[in-house]
Amino acid sequence: MIEALGLAEVVGWSASMVVLDTLEKSAGVRLLQVEFNDLAGAMIKIAGPLGAVRTSLDAGKSVADAMRVRSTVLVIPNPVPEARPAWDATPEFNPLMEQAVVKVPAGETKRDSMNDQAGFAVGLIETQGFTAIFEAIDTACKAADVEVLAREKLGGGYITVVIKGDVAAVNAAIDAGKAKVEGLGKLIAAHVIPNPTKAVLSLLPK
Repeated sequence: MIEALGLAEVVGWSASMVVLDTLEKSAGVRLLQVEFNDLAGAMIKIAGPLGAVRTSLDAGKSVADAMRVRSTVLVIPNPVPEARPAWDATPEFNPLMEQAVVKVPAGETKRDSMNDQAGFAVGLIETQGFTAIFEAIDTACKAADVEVLAREKLGGGYITVVIKGDVAAVNAAIDAGKAKVEGLGKLIAAHVIPNPTKAVLSLLPK
């Protein structure tokens, strides 16, 4: 039984991960799943007590607005079981993008364990155009002591690469990398998440 269902639809995968990190750090909520839409974005689905879900979504919306990213949030109190097949997506693999488009947090899903935070930072650079991202990440890795953690495709030429390291190194790497995008592609986003939650990390592609 879910007391309240929270929905946050965000344009951009990297921005979605920043919003998800904020949702989890803001209140006692649990991530259910993240589902890609066909608008180069993602739908984040959370559950928890009504007050916590509202607080969490308010914080997530504020972060999205600060990033100037389009987002839509909604709280559904006491969602009826009959509606669950509509929002609880089954596993789906997109062969064109070569990856899953419905993601659930791997491993333990209890709030206390999934909201634990990693002792490092992750940085995300999202571009439209593969040439731009490859140049940006090569530059980022040369600028600071970071490593590539994952990459994610959303279709339409959108691709995000995730790096990890300490906060100072990731900040330096992201600043250096995003400066190399102009002329090669379109910079969609560049973000740093200090101490990401385990649920965020569990959604990253391998």
